[in-house]
Amino acid sequence: MIPETLVDLCKKRMEPYNCEGFVYGRGPMTPEIMIVGEAPGETEIHNGMPFSGRAGKVLDEFFNYIGVPREDIYFTSAVRSRPFKIVHKKSMGDEMIVKKYNRAPTMKEQLAHAPILDYELKHVKPKQLVTLGNIGLQRLVGKDYKISEVHGELIHSRVRQLRNQETNEWIWSKEPYRIFPTFHPASIFYNRSLEKEIYKDLDKLKELLGKK
Repeated sequence: MIPETLVDLCKKRMEPYNCEGFVYGRGPMTPEIMIVGEAPGETEIHNGMPFSGRAGKVLDEFFNYIGVPREDIYFTSAVRSRPFKIVHKKSMGDEMIVKKYNRAPTMKEQLAHAPILDYELKHVKPKQLVTLGNIGLQRLVGKDYKISEVHGELIHSRVRQLRNQETNEWIWSKEPYRIFPTFHPASIFYNRSLEKEIYKDLDKLKELLGKK
């Protein structure tokens, strides 16, 4: 669905950064929901499937709860490559080993991949946009919005688009979008109490989608 010339452009723009792999967006062109996450992890860059790792299994539970199967969801993210940090650790035998760990994408990395999400927002026609965590939310509507303050609320807003690739400036889309923010599914691995908040959000999302 995404032109390969655009994919090649974004891969080239990502070359200066510690990122690896590339995961395409996946789903129908007129989905019930369009998910905007932050970036793929190690599992996703190996199998090419968005949200197929540990957090993806939790996300499946969430959408089973509201009665929307994966087949009715378009999956994308602010960044399509895996941002990583390199950590040097000692093994059991005192040998120094190098490991890569997931990290949140930087603003420069989001700008590098912005043309792809901009293209998807113009061509995919979801009933509802759902952002996961601060990265997905702020990529669309800016840093004035914080997930801790607006999760579970329906936001009607224009979204940020890349003005041009030379200046890396944002402009606002002409048309508004329906945006429903909630916490990233991985957040419950670090703060189990957020699970209750997420299910409250999902109950509201059910109502918005007419699933109740």
